[in-house]
Amino acid sequence: MYVLITGAAGSGTSTLAEALARRWGVPALEADDYFWLPTDPPYRRKRDPEVRRALFEHALASHERCVVAGSVVGWGVEASLDLVVFLYVETSVRLRRLRERDEALFGRANPAFLEWAAQYDEGPAEGRSLAKHESWLTSLHCPVIRLVGELTVTDQITRVADAIAGVSPADREGA
Repeated sequence: MYVLITGAAGSGTSTLAEALARRWGVPALEADDYFWLPTDPPYRRKRDPEVRRALFEHALASHERCVVAGSVVGWGVEASLDLVVFLYVETSVRLRRLRERDEALFGRANPAFLEWAAQYDEGPAEGRSLAKHESWLTSLHCPVIRLVGELTVTDQITRVADAIAGVSPADREGA
């Protein structure tokens, strides 16, 4: 089973993916590891889309089950997904989380990144946006669970487990 946790930057996709992966005893993957080339500092150069897709599909194929954090909109990998969990939290919460994370990791928050992240609800021309996610989510053929608001990770895990319980056993093999 391949589960994607997606949403805006700062919505908690990595945190929930890591928690679910630990609970289920499966690997957690980060979409950003396939989207971006490794650079120092990170997140400076995008990977070629075909290479990204091939690397990501290879990573999925090397695991029977895993949880992926991030956005894979436009990657052409939708058919591989068994379940998508979409996280939505208010912009102020996301920006606070991003600022705190970047200050802890890099010593400061990148103002341009925070500005880009703040535009998610209105739909920036590049990258993630609520409108792009909503359109993509409606195109999926797998179940989609929506978690809205600033929930604890424990509450999120409970809601995912409850939702999976409503999915047919064939659709949730190994969850």
